[in-house]
Amino acid sequence: MSVAMIASAADRRLLDESRGTRAMTWIMAIMLFLTALAASLGLATLGAAALLDRQLAGRLTVQIVEPSEAQRSDQAARALAVLRASPVVTRAVAVDHAKLATLLRPWLGADGADPDLPIPAMIDVDLRDTGAAAVARVGAAVRAVAPAARIDRHESWMSPVRDFMGMVTWLAAALVLLMAAATAAVVILAARAGLETHRDTIEVLHMLGSTDVQVARLFQRRIAIDTLLGGVIGTVLAIGVIALVGMQIATLGSDLLAGLSLGTRDWIVLAALPVGFALLATFAARQAVLTTLGRYL
Repeated sequence: MSVAMIASAADRRLLDESRGTRAMTWIMAIMLFLTALAASLGLATLGAAALLDRQLAGRLTVQIVEPSEAQRSDQAARALAVLRASPVVTRAVAVDHAKLATLLRPWLGADGADPDLPIPAMIDVDLRDTGAAAVARVGAAVRAVAPAARIDRHESWMSPVRDFMGMVTWLAAALVLLMAAATAAVVILAARAGLETHRDTIEVLHMLGSTDVQVARLFQRRIAIDTLLGGVIGTVLAIGVIALVGMQIATLGSDLLAGLSLGTRDWIVLAALPVGFALLATFAARQAVLTTLGRYL
């Protein structure tokens, strides 16, 4: 469907709705402002979830839970040797005992550094193959030399966080769709109100030979321009808010929140929202006008 987006001076004089036009522009600015915020939340959460998946894929922690320090150290050394010899393992590093004591200090206080406290030996492991079969083989090899070993997959204990991120992403997508539906409803109401306001003018146009399609084009041009202008205003304001929030997150220094950032593709999607909503408004206005003209005029 080819539609001219810029109305001529004669068309603007024919359907002079300066006050209505200003109201429609600001309504669309509010719609796009909220839509851009919801879309940015969904895109940022989706990106953070993907980053979390990449970071946790194939990550294991091997714990040697053995009360005897001598046996614990011996099993940890043998487990580390087996892991480093495995072709599936890309990295295996023993966690320093002092670092573990530091991590436990908020819960155990100064007792975390007590040499008599049986702190498990821990080994950080990265796998080349992230499949369940590879994890099972590595676990079996470790337990063969270290019966007291426990294998923890990072994906398992971070799965609630991943599920929450997925829920937020779907919620943001639902909000964007809801705002699009609300925009279409506002456009339909505005188009029908415009038809009632200009009923006499439209009847004259019909008597002069104008078709319903030509009349609809007058309305859809006006609504498309209002939606595009309001959409640009709302999106620019939303991008300013998003940038401000992003700077605040960057100052927190949180690794998890640092993933809530927008990439180049995400910014392109946000910038395309005004155009997408203008096309939606154009189609909704055209259908509303043609349907109403076919029924009543």
